[in-house]
Amino acid sequence: MAAAPLIRVDLASGVPAYRQIVDALRALLVAGELRPGDPLPTVRQLALDLAVHFNTVAEAYRILAEEGWLDLKRRRGAVVIQRTAPGRPDSATLAGFSRRLRELVAEMQAAGVSVAKISRELQAVAEGLEK
Repeated sequence: MAAAPLIRVDLASGVPAYRQIVDALRALLVAGELRPGDPLPTVRQLALDLAVHFNTVAEAYRILAEEGWLDLKRRRGAVVIQRTAPGRPDSATLAGFSRRLRELVAEMQAAGVSVAKISRELQAVAEGLEK
């Protein structure tokens, strides 16, 4: 991965920076834009690129490693690994997903995005998942 052109952090957002990094990298991983064997920038380099504290990036990398996406080695950095498919999600995971999705939709409506536009975006995401 190059020096973080696909990741953006909005420090004015109510979402913590580490969570924004996790979410952005996870999206790249799920989309296949980052593949097993790909190295990620060092913690310090990504922190400099995103203008955040290195502990913020380190926390994001730790979370992704716990999820099975990254192999973290001291002095070698983070490398994308082949992730085994998770089992069936439990009801708490599904409820959390539903809650987060509703919150995101409400946030977009509060920002003035029309219901039709939100619906089109959700449909486009769903169609992308089916590919």
